Amino acid sequence: MKPNHGSHRALWFIAGCMLLVATAGEAQNVSVGVVLDMESWVGKVGLSCIDMSLSELYEANPHYKTRVVLHRRDSAGDVVGAAAAAVDLINNNKVEAILGPTTSMQTNFVIKLAHKAHVPILTFTASSPSLASHRSPYFFRLTHTDSAQVAAIRDLLKFYNWRQVVLIYQDDEFGDGMLPYLIDALQGVNARVPYQSIIDPTATEDQIEEELYKLMTMPTRVFLVHMLPSLAIRLFAKANQIGMMREGYVWILTDATTNLLDSMPSSVLKSMEGALGVRTYVPKSMELDRFKIKWKREFVMENSVPNDPYLDIFGLWAYDAARALAIAVEKTGAKNFTFENPNRGQNLTDLETLGVSRNGEKIVEALSKTKFMGLTGNYEIVNGQLQSAEFEIVNVNSNGGNRVGFWNPEKGLLSNNMTVIWPGNTAAVPKGWEFPTAGKRLRIGVPVKEGYSEFVRVNGKKVEGYCRDVFDAVIEALPYALPFDYIPFALPNGSRAGSYDDLIMQVNTGVYDGAIGDITIVANRSKYVDFTLPFTDSGVSMVVPTKANSMNRAWLFLKPLTVGLWITSLCFFVFMGFVVWILEHRINPAFRGPPSHHIGTSLWYSFCTMVFAQRETLISNLARFVVVIWFFVMFVLTQSYTASLTSLLTVQQLQPTIININELLTKQSWVGYLDGSFVWGLLTSVGIKNLKSYRSPEELDKLLKLGGSNGGIDAAFDETPYIKLFLSKFPNKYITANPTYKTDGFGFTYQERC
Repeated sequence: MKPNHGSHRALWFIAGCMLLVATAGEAQNVSVGVVLDMESWVGKVGLSCIDMSLSELYEANPHYKTRVVLHRRDSAGDVVGAAAAAVDLINNNKVEAILGPTTSMQTNFVIKLAHKAHVPILTFTASSPSLASHRSPYFFRLTHTDSAQVAAIRDLLKFYNWRQVVLIYQDDEFGDGMLPYLIDALQGVNARVPYQSIIDPTATEDQIEEELYKLMTMPTRVFLVHMLPSLAIRLFAKANQIGMMREGYVWILTDATTNLLDSMPSSVLKSMEGALGVRTYVPKSMELDRFKIKWKREFVMENSVPNDPYLDIFGLWAYDAARALAIAVEKTGAKNFTFENPNRGQNLTDLETLGVSRNGEKIVEALSKTKFMGLTGNYEIVNGQLQSAEFEIVNVNSNGGNRVGFWNPEKGLLSNNMTVIWPGNTAAVPKGWEFPTAGKRLRIGVPVKEGYSEFVRVNGKKVEGYCRDVFDAVIEALPYALPFDYIPFALPNGSRAGSYDDLIMQVNTGVYDGAIGDITIVANRSKYVDFTLPFTDSGVSMVVPTKANSMNRAWLFLKPLTVGLWITSLCFFVFMGFVVWILEHRINPAFRGPPSHHIGTSLWYSFCTMVFAQRETLISNLARFVVVIWFFVMFVLTQSYTASLTSLLTVQQLQPTIININELLTKQSWVGYLDGSFVWGLLTSVGIKNLKSYRSPEELDKLLKLGGSNGGIDAAFDETPYIKLFLSKFPNKYITANPTYKTDGFGFTYQERC
């Protein structure tokens, strides 16, 4: 049988097609770098989840034309190590993307390298908000930024009505990155941060203990801890040791620590018992449960770890990040994943010889459009940031933590009504403040004086008066307890120990912690002590006796109006009568008759309008309109006259015996001032030499009655609150006169703070 040439050609055609299909079916390898702290728990879990993610993705999608090939590098927990690893991956392995690094500080530098090489960086652990400042399109944060949880912390503080919180954070880029967002959020609920405790990650146990003891001396008992678990564990161990995990304390953990609670041993968790934590919420799903079982089995086989390792949120983010990258690489449709190599000259560093990925922009674009249902829920990347931030509030115990609340951006904080067990194993909600056990009771000095006891009155050790009432009200309004004792500024016999300035110096030297009373805020005193805001009116005025007005009372009724106004009014009366006569005499019989009758009737009618006593009836509508306007003018004029006359008959009869300070200086009059007051210095500075002190309103009244020529005084200078009280006791006898010197009023003093 001869061979069939047509059959041969058919066989060769089929074989060629099969070879072409086989060649086309070979997937293209795409190099991707992984930079993690391989010896850390997060690094080990993250790497295992990345491997499993890629394996499961390609197993479920064998038709993919690309395959991500991982090149692993250990950053060894070092910024330089992470940067060197990134340079090596880009230069030598030509990676198209990098998963990692672990910390925000490492990521901060690697972003710049990746941007230069057009290599996307996908971090699933670096959460510092400051990383966004780079504005690099090649940076993808596939974890929640720390600023996302500040709203949950804010609502938690608002829920328990805690108005003050002390921040404790580690001294690096991770620690302080969240602070501006947190402080801004706290201001929205009228909460403030009285103190920020900054702890270096390399701090010794003694340094941590010293800082904690400092916090114990403060009244605030609400502490927000934002640091990595390695430092947080040391902090809580020391806090538990020195007694700061007892009843009355509140500890709040950010998700940096809370996300890893379930991976911590019970001995560590015991030192944190009672704390509240904000933790990323992961919705339950069958796929998540399946993966956890599979991951535990494989992780235990590959690593020498306990039989029940915990899969934390960072592992889940690593799984989804690897899946998102692999999908994006497939979507690019690129056939060649190559680099553009720069011109390599001599003596160039590795940084200067970085190549540029030809497909970096395509991968970035594909990542930005990638959406799928991941292990952590709906997975979507917007502007390089993983979306959807929901948190749960957990109460730390020896087994990890119980969820006691839930928070999302739409509904805010939702409580599940579970009882929170606070530090000290109590269910009573801490009030958030207490006076420090190491603090002393404040010594508050009180001036001793004889007069004006309405402001401050000292009887033995008993202090009364308006100033004490104000101070007590202020103390009651404070959000924490402030024990203090009133200490009279007196000699052993109970008499006054010195002037107000002497009391100020006693506060300055530390004899007293503060002072209350009718203490005026003036500039020279502010050099030695600090003052609160004033709580009374301010100013220093002159008070003098009154004298009767020598005006002739028989002609007093003419004084309310000036001569010009009297003449003008009289002219208008005549003019008004003339206008009415012009409009009425032709049609109204009442305005007819001989000329004398005309004149008399017109003027009589004009004057009668003041008291509305006119009897003539007007016929002309125009005349009626004119009279209506005249009635209004008369009403205003009579009311003004009555008010002025009343004033002349009462108030203006009390005239000051001395008009101003110039008269005092000219006559060299005797001037009084309150004993111990700063007013003495004010009067001497303006040139007044004849000065005499008084101690009470009654003594001042007696001196003013005597007068300067009889051993008394002609005027007195005092502060506005005293003058008001004095005039209320002796009305109509004295009056204030110019000038008024401006002061800041009464205030309380305390030791000056540098």
